[in-house]
Amino acid sequence: MNIPNLLTTVRFLLIGIFIYVFYNSSIENNLIWSIVIFLIAGITDVLDGYIARKYDLVTNWGKIMDPFVDKLMLVVVLVSLYTLGIVPLAVLLIVLGKELLMVLGAIFLYKNRQMVVQSNLIGKAASAAFYVAITALVFKIPFAYYLLLTAVALNLIALVQYGILNLRKHANSTDDPA
Repeated sequence: MNIPNLLTTVRFLLIGIFIYVFYNSSIENNLIWSIVIFLIAGITDVLDGYIARKYDLVTNWGKIMDPFVDKLMLVVVLVSLYTLGIVPLAVLLIVLGKELLMVLGAIFLYKNRQMVVQSNLIGKAASAAFYVAITALVFKIPFAYYLLLTAVALNLIALVQYGILNLRKHANSTDDPA
């Protein structure tokens, strides 16, 4: 297992630690500490991608697991924050729907075309926007809700862009060269 894949595995384990800390009221400032864990997960995401590309350590396992773990972390955090009334239900449902579509689409493309859907700039911007928005919401920064709406909008734009790009790839892979 290379370093980027190890970082993805650590990030997966951080999901469980986040849940434990978030829902453990005996931990003083558990909400703050859980957001710190969320931010550490974000840092490991940036690091694993950087290391994988810089040192040519990109693997198919990493291409699949990295976005899956990111999606799982985001959904867990949003569900958790929803239970406290910090994130509105509409935001949670939009993100859940988008992520479900992305996972199903990625599974279909990998199973039927051996294609791995890779992240792109808008998807990365949406992820970064969620990290900023969620942190701002927890720390009650006045414009945090607008940051959350921006993150949701970027998330939906990313979904449309992924759909268009992968439909084009699918169309190009089924074209008859004759």
